[in-house]
Amino acid sequence: MTVIALTGTPGVGKTSVSAELRRRGYAVVDINEHLKKYGLLGERDVLRDTYNVDMDALNSSLAEYRAKPGLVFLDSHLSHETDCSRIIVLRCEPHVLAERLRARGYAERKVRENVQAEVLDVILCESTDTEIPVNEIDCTYGKAADAAVLIERIIKGEGGLCPPGKVDWSGEMEEWF
Repeated sequence: MTVIALTGTPGVGKTSVSAELRRRGYAVVDINEHLKKYGLLGERDVLRDTYNVDMDALNSSLAEYRAKPGLVFLDSHLSHETDCSRIIVLRCEPHVLAERLRARGYAERKVRENVQAEVLDVILCESTDTEIPVNEIDCTYGKAADAAVLIERIIKGEGGLCPPGKVDWSGEMEEWF
């Protein structure tokens, strides 16, 4: 099976884009649900309001998807750290991202941590540090269907679409740091 990581900072639109991909008939694994189902959530990091995850155990638990024919998307801010054949990083403008996270009830400290990660391109940098092909899609104002169309074009092999490094939030540094 071809495994594609659909990743990005929490709040960028992964869940919405994943729902659209499911609606179009693609298999999508919600990694957060997968972690719960297989008991892979580690110790809670109370200070950071998150759980530790053993990535080796997660990768092993995903073997069932790699053994099947076809295509599967892995939806998570961690999916770029799994064994996959392509990484698609979703991005979102920092102010919009902050509002999305606040609407979810994130504490201001957690909002700032995630927005800073987005401004610094943390997930994009981690992704491009691999040998895996990477694409980057700005999901700030478009609809999930727009991102899904781009993803379909990418997986069909239309070259040159959504190369990494086109999204730049560095002008937001002073406000968030």
